[in-house]
Amino acid sequence: MSFTAAQSILAANNRGRPDPGAVLVAEDLLWPDRPAVPCPAGVLLEGELRRRGVPAARGPLHAEADRGAVALRAVFRNGDHATGLGAAVTGDPSPELTERVCAAMAACLAATGTARTVLLAAPRSFCAGVERAIEIVERLLDKHGGPVYVRKQIVHNVHVVGKLEARGAVFVDELRQVPPGSKVVFSAHGVSPAVRAEAERRRLDVVDATCPLVAKVHTEARRFASRGDTVILIGHAGHEEVEGTLGEAPRRTVLVQSAEEARTVRVPDPHRVSYLTQTTLSVDETSEVIEVLRQRFPALRGPASDDICYATTNRQDSLKAIAAESDVVLVVGSRNSSNSVRLVELARREGTAAHLVDDAHDIRPEWLAGAGVVGLTAGASAPPRLVDAVITALGGLGPVTVEERETTRETIHFTLPATVRA
Repeated sequence: MSFTAAQSILAANNRGRPDPGAVLVAEDLLWPDRPAVPCPAGVLLEGELRRRGVPAARGPLHAEADRGAVALRAVFRNGDHATGLGAAVTGDPSPELTERVCAAMAACLAATGTARTVLLAAPRSFCAGVERAIEIVERLLDKHGGPVYVRKQIVHNVHVVGKLEARGAVFVDELRQVPPGSKVVFSAHGVSPAVRAEAERRRLDVVDATCPLVAKVHTEARRFASRGDTVILIGHAGHEEVEGTLGEAPRRTVLVQSAEEARTVRVPDPHRVSYLTQTTLSVDETSEVIEVLRQRFPALRGPASDDICYATTNRQDSLKAIAAESDVVLVVGSRNSSNSVRLVELARREGTAAHLVDDAHDIRPEWLAGAGVVGLTAGASAPPRLVDAVITALGGLGPVTVEERETTRETIHFTLPATVRA
């Protein structure tokens, strides 16, 4: 590796002050007299180093290291071509750092050499409500520039939020953080009437990105409460969608989170009970809760159509189609994404090891050791490009064959608000 080149790459990632002992992970292995060897699995090595407390950056790694640099590299056959892994440490690394880098490299190498099949669930990734919410913020930024304030995360994905922040979106937890008179977007998860009233008091210019399917649940909550029913809302406490729905009729709505709670919930009049659900729940577990409620309250009434949205149902069905055949399942999504977490839980109930990853950095090599079939899907708020990046990274460890399993085709599209279309 050229020490000067490594210093310049590390400087770009450290504001011009490269830290001796920082690690450069190879994107490509370079030789002066033969073709470069790509290292698409370098992202896995970078993630493994970070988990071991080692800061790392990626860039080209020259095969001939200068003095003052310690380099590790490996090249292996990958089908009809070669791929590699490599890392180098600038400066004079401590024995502890050298040991950590070697251990991370060994962990990744242990996952190489296996021909894998990736069973790719379809549908996966963005749903119509997420696409609509993101497009609303993007169009506002295109038209007005920043800042565009957004109450809470527009959708529950760190990559989506980070990309919009880079363009000028400002995400806030409460409306008091928004200057009076400013433009503010309500997230896809919806808000309570109290939040809408506060926005009006502060003279905020509101653009509502609430998913139409969430708005449907709000309408049902008002209708059920207005006819005198106790509304049992099946959902997870603290989730923004649940908080918004509870706010529609707080005195008449009771939150139930599980079948156990459904067995003990009390209502003033067992003959006047309705139920609603959060849109991103497990279909199977929610059915169990509803069945318990029906046994306890025979007069129980519900929505005309399921509140669990089409995208949640479709992604769970498509995962069921591949989980049993997979040695391990990877679900791309953020930890605060309810529908992504439900996918992990579903795969585990099917008897398959499953892991939630924000992106390829989060994949632990030990998950892949001996795994010949990898199931892959993504929650409704995860960008498709992250799934593509996972496949690319897996392909850096050995030959990969991708088989897409489509259980249904989604054609739903939601119209943008008129104020954004103009």
